Amino acid sequence: MEAISKFPYTHQPLRSISLPIRVHPFSQRVEALLNHLKPHHSQSLSSNICLDSETIQSDLLVLSELYNCMEELFHSPQTQQALVHYQDGKLVEDALSGSVILLDACGSARDLLMVLKEHVQSLQSAIRRRKGDSSIENSISAYDSFRKKAKKEISKQFGKLKKMENKVNFNISLINQDQQLIFLAKVLREASNITISILCSLLLFMSMPALRISKGSSLISKLKPIRLFSSQKEQKNTINGVADLNIALNKGEVQGAFRLLETLNVSIDGLEGGIDCIFRCLVKNRVSFLNMLAH
Repeated sequence: MEAISKFPYTHQPLRSISLPIRVHPFSQRVEALLNHLKPHHSQSLSSNICLDSETIQSDLLVLSELYNCMEELFHSPQTQQALVHYQDGKLVEDALSGSVILLDACGSARDLLMVLKEHVQSLQSAIRRRKGDSSIENSISAYDSFRKKAKKEISKQFGKLKKMENKVNFNISLINQDQQLIFLAKVLREASNITISILCSLLLFMSMPALRISKGSSLISKLKPIRLFSSQKEQKNTINGVADLNIALNKGEVQGAFRLLETLNVSIDGLEGGIDCIFRCLVKNRVSFLNMLAH
């Protein structure tokens, strides 16, 4: 986590969720991480903002540090006592319930990334060899079949995450509760909302429009060495490598498609690493909550 700890948080103005009393040495770090992530993830899922892969990777890394800091926070006996004693552990039980949905979404995203990577590499190989139309057409056909299945899975996960978002944002009455409990409840709520948003950003990144290659036409004749981007500025403005790949393939731009496949392959590697890390953090987080209820 050394690279994450060097993140330039200090120069950014923080919209603090803090309270006058610091309940734990890690509480201030938790605040900083939450406030760093909120600018990207403060809106409802209905806004469907599509982030680029670099931003999603970065947010996954920061999110993993957030969960590590929360883990330290939850190890405190005072923290555990405050959480477990509130309405017979309602906050803990809600967190456990939510963790099941988040773990399922993580697992689904991880599986989709793995299969997407296989199709990207297959397309790379087919375009590189250029032995005939059939090889590329078969790769595109398999890719398009996967796209249809992925679309259904992404839609299902979006629905589950949206329901969880609504439940998380349902106001819990904390009137007359101490500041420590109020602080912890806010941390749990905001961490859940940000995790939901980041997972949805990843799923949205993988959303793929259909490939529309005309039947009966020569695909090889369509794959001409056309420059995909007219300028560096235009290239920077394209934020979804998956969608860009579909556009390039539909237009028959072989050089642009191959370049995008290479870039997308690297992006998938980074996203796989990030989602694996979050999955482990969520499992660890869930174990901590289970242990609280067991004691």
